[in-house]
Amino acid sequence: MIDDDESNPPEDLARRQRERVFYTWSAQNHVTPLEIVSGQGSRFVTADGARWLDLGSMTWNAALGHGHPRMKAALVAAAERGLLVYPTAVFPDKVRAGELLAEVTPRGLSRSFLCLSGAEANENAVKMARMVTGRHKVVARTRSYHGATLAMLSLSGDPRRALFEPGLPGVVRTVDPYCYRCPVGREPKTCHHECADDLEAVLAREGPDTVAAVIMEGVVGANGVFVPPPGYWKKIRAICDRHGVLLIADEVLSGFGRTGRWFAVDHDGITPDLMTMAKGLTAGYAPGGAVIVTERIAQHFDENVLQCGLTAYAHPLTCAAIVAAIESLRDEGLPARAAEVGEWLGSRLRELGAARAHVGEVRGIGLLWALELVAPGTRAPLDAAAVTRVGAGLKRRHVHLHRRDNLVYVAPPLVATKEELSEALELLGEALDEALPASTGGHEDRGTQGSPGDPSRGAPAAR
Repeated sequence: MIDDDESNPPEDLARRQRERVFYTWSAQNHVTPLEIVSGQGSRFVTADGARWLDLGSMTWNAALGHGHPRMKAALVAAAERGLLVYPTAVFPDKVRAGELLAEVTPRGLSRSFLCLSGAEANENAVKMARMVTGRHKVVARTRSYHGATLAMLSLSGDPRRALFEPGLPGVVRTVDPYCYRCPVGREPKTCHHECADDLEAVLAREGPDTVAAVIMEGVVGANGVFVPPPGYWKKIRAICDRHGVLLIADEVLSGFGRTGRWFAVDHDGITPDLMTMAKGLTAGYAPGGAVIVTERIAQHFDENVLQCGLTAYAHPLTCAAIVAAIESLRDEGLPARAAEVGEWLGSRLRELGAARAHVGEVRGIGLLWALELVAPGTRAPLDAAAVTRVGAGLKRRHVHLHRRDNLVYVAPPLVATKEELSEALELLGEALDEALPASTGGHEDRGTQGSPGDPSRGAPAAR
């Protein structure tokens, strides 16, 4: 969330908005909004003329940055057509969107369901899995996020679900590939994917014949940026195949070049049974989500009714945005560029962290990174007040990024230049040193992984 005090809109405008429009995830009287008036590339401009560096890609979705000419042209052309359709209508951008999705997703995925958000995509993927298998349970990870609808909050390993429990029945948990706080006490050098093996144990306990699907983010995003070790997804795929359970890869945040490949599962070369997408799917220029499935699942619905739908299914503006976004990512070579720039960015972030005792770990891949802030000399999560001070310092410096619990995220648009990122990292370092003055000078011991019960490791923040 952006809630800077120095670049807020005129009070009258803010007051009128607060009276008539809700702010998300917020107590309404404690939000100080920005009035964003324009943007270009990795920067956006507020009404007071301030130029902000966007290290958060707005809400993780602005993969092509601000003011992208091809996106603007595509949406203007679609709006000028003024096309109104019902869900089963045929039109060129709808066809092309489906073709492009089949081209860029892992081999074997062939047919797409086009909706309006990541939460809707995950909802419909779960519904499809239940319809195909006739089973009702879904396995999800302990720290995960799959959307804000009632059912998807139930699946999410996220504290925001607490207010709405009991939610969706049949949700079962498995552990995360959270290497910094390994749930089974391993170090990277001794890891044998025990976190993936936990899924085998979960299925055995629940009875695989009761489980419709396993849903996992390609890389856990908003809950910590947990990059699975190489081979993790291959083991998950093999376990699902062995037990006849469908695998849903949630690539809503990690897809469309964010990790340096088109999709995070591409790093292990596997094909899920269903893949969900949003955010980078339209680069944020229109609401959009999608589920793409294998031909086997697609053929199930050739004769069986697909009990999924929405009024704005495959909306013409959404389809135009999907086509323009995928073609832009492809033609500009942005997934490969994210890998190259991401390697450089990771090195710079690790240098920044090594010099500051409050940075327990820097982790990430491509252009998706997190800094986990801890009490120096321990792995105890840094307190919320201190992290809030870091956020305030960044806002004074007109740097937009996401932070949550003891985590600060760096996820810039895929078009960000090294010069822009260098500037942003300098400002990030300043904000850390200002808020946490004892953090400079580096540190020798960041703690050890220890066993799951070792108090030196600290508990996962607010989970």
